[in-house]
Amino acid sequence: MKPPSMLDLVNLSRRPLSPPGGIDLCRQIALLTDMKEGDEVLVVPSGLAVTLEHFVNEYGVQGSGVEDDPTLLDRAEDRLRAIGMLKRVHIQPGKMDGLPFRDRIFDVVIAELGVTARVSPESAVKEIVRVAKPGASVVLVQPVWKVPVDPVRRELLSHYLGYHPITAVEWKRLLIAEGLDGLHTEDWSDEETAFRPQITKPFPDFTELFTLPQKIGILRRARRRWGWIGVWSAMVRQREVHKLLNRERLLGLDLVMGLKPRAGQTAAEGVAVEASAELGAAGVVEASGTRTAEEEQLTGLPLFKAQDGNGDGDADGDVGPR
Repeated sequence: MKPPSMLDLVNLSRRPLSPPGGIDLCRQIALLTDMKEGDEVLVVPSGLAVTLEHFVNEYGVQGSGVEDDPTLLDRAEDRLRAIGMLKRVHIQPGKMDGLPFRDRIFDVVIAELGVTARVSPESAVKEIVRVAKPGASVVLVQPVWKVPVDPVRRELLSHYLGYHPITAVEWKRLLIAEGLDGLHTEDWSDEETAFRPQITKPFPDFTELFTLPQKIGILRRARRRWGWIGVWSAMVRQREVHKLLNRERLLGLDLVMGLKPRAGQTAAEGVAVEASAELGAAGVVEASGTRTAEEEQLTGLPLFKAQDGNGDGDADGDVGPR
């Protein structure tokens, strides 16, 4: 059995965690997509349904989610039942490259961290575009490579992380290949941007996310699932990834959004030409291997932001409050 990735360990937490960007990013998505009451909104993977809970409560949408981890799905159902939202947020099992829906269902489709944990970015994008209605917004909120990384190192780090980052340019190319237009990108990494002029490190990595008792609780649950060898391998990996990502600043977090053309509508020539020019220029920058000043300012690994300060005690009394 392969050792757990960083995403595997984070998913063992008992505490509901907001995805990267937290509530601020959820609000930005709602604004960009003109989210309104009655809209059909899909989030994949849905995790513990924290994002869906926010959209349903704040905007009155019809929330749906798909999760390919059975353990997470069970915990999400228990959580939603406990807060009285199981009938308002509909989650179900499914694969990211085989969503259990017919074509053209959703007004907004959001792909969050973990959508590439078990499938390729290409197959995931094909599916989320397939289930989007004509005129729908498709939103990707993904960790992206911010500097050139050779293929071997990419693959190694992807195994350690538990998902497969690609560059923002590559995400754009995939959306264009599926016929989307009106592309829009925002940088939600740790540095200040026009979208967030004042921030305070909103994307802690695993070493900063949990208290010592919470980490011990997670590792005890990991031991029962992967054994001591798996836990030791995971911790060695965690230290190495933390060192590499903080020293070399490889990853950032981007929002990439496109619109699915309505029936009979084609992408405007101006949009297509502009997007092609942008992608071509960006590709040259990546191939050059030269870091820009903006890239040099990027900081470590964006994972999750804590939703609250509750403890992360083990369910069977390992560590911390229940």
